[in-house]
Amino acid sequence: MASLTMPPVLSSPRDDAMQLHLAFKGFGCDTAAVINILAHRDGTQRMLIQQEYRALYSKDLRKRLSSELSGNVKKAVLLWMNDPAARDATIVRQVLGRNDIDLKAATEVICSRTPTQIQQFKQIYFSLFNSYLEHDIEHYTSGDHKKLLLAYVSTPRYEGPEVDRSMVDNDAKFLYKAGEKRLGTDERTFVSIFSGRSRAHMAAVNHAYHNMYGHSLEKAVKKETSGYFEYGLLTILRCAENPGKYFAKVLHKAMKGLGTNDSTLIRVVVSRAEIDMQYIKAEYHKNYGKPLNEAVHSETSGNYRTFLLALIGPAH
Repeated sequence: MASLTMPPVLSSPRDDAMQLHLAFKGFGCDTAAVINILAHRDGTQRMLIQQEYRALYSKDLRKRLSSELSGNVKKAVLLWMNDPAARDATIVRQVLGRNDIDLKAATEVICSRTPTQIQQFKQIYFSLFNSYLEHDIEHYTSGDHKKLLLAYVSTPRYEGPEVDRSMVDNDAKFLYKAGEKRLGTDERTFVSIFSGRSRAHMAAVNHAYHNMYGHSLEKAVKKETSGYFEYGLLTILRCAENPGKYFAKVLHKAMKGLGTNDSTLIRVVVSRAEIDMQYIKAEYHKNYGKPLNEAVHSETSGNYRTFLLALIGPAH
């Protein structure tokens, strides 16, 4: 067995499982020890630790974590134990399954993911909850917001950098005619373009729109739409332009003013840690004048703070 003076990363999944078991034993859980192990393990390691824990103790590690931890640190650790696709599925299901729902979180997850990520989380959504993602969207959302989400999760989109200039210009014109040029908005055009085009294409449409009409497509969306529909369109557009900047802004809003929106903080930090956290950190620092980990440090405390900061990593 690895000696305890060695860096934790050098231990095997079996050692980790044994160390976690030790942390659970005795009076009260040694949460710091649990975090020190799990926050520094990648997806494969976390999966192997869960297998080893079951083999050694005939118990489900997630259930054990759920009974040993509490509050925000419990929410964050349990979400972290999933792989990215299962995480997305879990977040969306938690939002769609509640009656007092704030659909922003589900809209953010769906509209900020790439087509590949959406395909993966749709499959795992069904295997985890025995329900189709489309079915739940149909059931829990309404109006243009529903149409946008349904189109967005079912339309295959190109993921490469090439764009067709003439098609870009046409889309900019179509959106202008469907929105600012007419009285009332033709939402169908917005849904079909925003759900059917690649990120590179949408970023180019935004640029073309600005050149043609003197202000951004984002401004037009804000003027012409509202509510969750507007939120979905803006998420698609901002993630087409710069996902790192988009998530930096979501985090900044979660920590601004009185009190912190912990569910947003947990969702974004945990779900982006293995995807694009370096970009988010760079954008945060650039846009808000201080490192992300400094902001999180001042808004959180205890083991919860330690865990989030471990996922964010150092400032540089």
